[in-house]
Amino acid sequence: MISMNKTHRSTNLFTLLLTAAAFLTSSCAPLPSNVDRELSFALEDTEGTTFGRLYQKLKPENSLESGFYLLLQGLDAFTARLVLAQGAEKSIDAQYYLIHGDLTGILFLDQLIKAADRGVRVRLLIDDMDLGDYDEGLSILAQHENIELRIFNPFSRATTRLTQYMSRFGSVTRRMHNKSFTVDNQLSVVGGRNIGDEYFEADSALAFGDIDLLVMGPLVREVSNSFDLYWNNSNAYPIESLRPDLIDLTSLTAGRQLLADYLEQDATKKYLQALSSSQIAKEIRNGSVTYSWATGQVLSDHPDKIKSYETTEQFSLAKLINPFLKEVKSELLIFSPYFVPGKKGTKFLTDLSRSGVKVRIITNSLASTDVGLVHAGYAKYRRQLLRGGVELFEIDRELSKEERKKRGQLAGSSKSSLHAKSFVLDRKKVFIGSLNLDPRSVTENTEIGILVNSVELADLVAEVFEKVVNVATFKLDLQKDDEGPELMLWHGYENGQKKVWASDPYTSFWRRFSIRLLGILPIESQL
Repeated sequence: MISMNKTHRSTNLFTLLLTAAAFLTSSCAPLPSNVDRELSFALEDTEGTTFGRLYQKLKPENSLESGFYLLLQGLDAFTARLVLAQGAEKSIDAQYYLIHGDLTGILFLDQLIKAADRGVRVRLLIDDMDLGDYDEGLSILAQHENIELRIFNPFSRATTRLTQYMSRFGSVTRRMHNKSFTVDNQLSVVGGRNIGDEYFEADSALAFGDIDLLVMGPLVREVSNSFDLYWNNSNAYPIESLRPDLIDLTSLTAGRQLLADYLEQDATKKYLQALSSSQIAKEIRNGSVTYSWATGQVLSDHPDKIKSYETTEQFSLAKLINPFLKEVKSELLIFSPYFVPGKKGTKFLTDLSRSGVKVRIITNSLASTDVGLVHAGYAKYRRQLLRGGVELFEIDRELSKEERKKRGQLAGSSKSSLHAKSFVLDRKKVFIGSLNLDPRSVTENTEIGILVNSVELADLVAEVFEKVVNVATFKLDLQKDDEGPELMLWHGYENGQKKVWASDPYTSFWRRFSIRLLGILPIESQL
C-alpha cells in the first residue's frame, strides 16, 4: 500500500509538472531577431558646443577633477533636465528605468522632440518594466529622423506580460534600474530620480524625496561610456523591432498635435511657470552654477549582469563600492528607501557599529513606503540592527505644505516617501546614484552611481541627513525593563508635539499583520 501510494503521488506530481511545463512553453513567445541593431557611441567632438566652452572656462587646474552640483528639490531637478535639453547642440543620451505618461513625462519627451527638430541626435534607452501601454506613443517618437529609441530587456509583444512573469521568471524580473541624462557629452545628471510627477513636485498627493548630481568634466565621459555599453548591448531592442506593426510615417504629425494640446492645459502652464522661476534655470543658462570640484568615480553594473549571476567586479557595482564601505573609520550615513540588509549586510553593519563606527540609516516607514513587500523584508532585521548599535530612522508619512517647508528638501509633500540612494563615508566621500541596499539592487537589477571624493559635498549631504533626521523621521528604539518584554518604539512628532508609538505609526493592525506574514515568505532575493 505504501509503495503504491508513493507511486500514485509521484505520478500525479509528474503529470502536474508536465502540464505546467506545457503551459509555460506555450506562453513563452520568442523575442524578434535583433540583427538590425546598429552600434553607435557618444559623440566626442563636442568641445565647441555652448556647454563644452563653458567647461573650458570653468575647469580647474587639476584636469582629473569634475564639477558637481546637488539637485535636492524636485523642481530644480526637473528644471535642470529641461534646460540641458534646451541647450543641447549635438546629442542627448537618456537612460531611465521609468518614464511615466504624466505631466513631467510628456514635458520631458516634448523637449527631446524639440531638440531633435534642431538636429540634435537623441538616443533614449528605457527599461521595459512599465511600458506595457506605451508602445504606440514610443513608436511615434521613434519615427523622428533624429531620435533612436531602444527598450532594454523587453517582454515579448506576442503574449501577455503575466504569463512571461511565470515563463521567464529570473529573466524579465531582472531590470535596468539606471538613471542618467547626458547632453553633448559635457553635462550629465545622475541620481535616483525616474521621470514622473512624484519625483519632481508635480503630484500634490505624493512626493519622493530624492537626490541627483549635475556633473561637468571628465566623469561625464565615464557616464557616456556606461550608456554606450547598455545602448549597444544585445538586450537593447529598437522599438521598431518589437512593434513593426506600429510603423506609420504619418503619425508623428498627429503626435505633435497631441503634445501641443497638452501643453495648453492649465495644469501644464502652472507647472511650467514654476519651472521658469527656478533659480537653477537661470544659473545653468548663464553659466553661473557654483560647482564643487573634486575627483570621483562612476560606478555601474555591466549590462550583462542581467544575464549572469557572476559576482566579479566586471558585473557588479556592489563589488566596486564594497571596499570603500569597509574602509569607513568613524561614520557611515545611509539613505536607502528600500533597505533589506539580509543576514550578511546586518552582520557587516552591526560589526561596523561595534568597532566604533557611527552607523545611521534613513529608510521608509511602513506608512511611507510604496512597496510593502520590501518593508516586510526589512522589518525582520530591525531588532538585530538596533541591538548592534545601528541607528534607524524611518520617514514620517503625512506632511502639510507648511510642514514640508520647515522640514527640509527630502521631506516630500502631502504624503512623503524617501527615494534617495546615497551614502556618506566619514564625511570625506559621498555616493549618489540608483543603488538601494537590498538584494534586488545588489544581485538582480543593474545600477549606476557616482562616488565623489569631496569633504564639501559630503558635508552638504550630511547636513541634509541631519535635517531630515531631526524633523521628518521616526527614531527607532528598543526598551526593556527587568520584568517586561523588549519593546520597539518609534519616537516622533504629531501636531508639533513629541509622541512615542509602540507599533508602526499611522498603520492598522491588519496592515502590520499582513507585513509580518509576507516576511515569512522565502522571497528575499526578489526584494
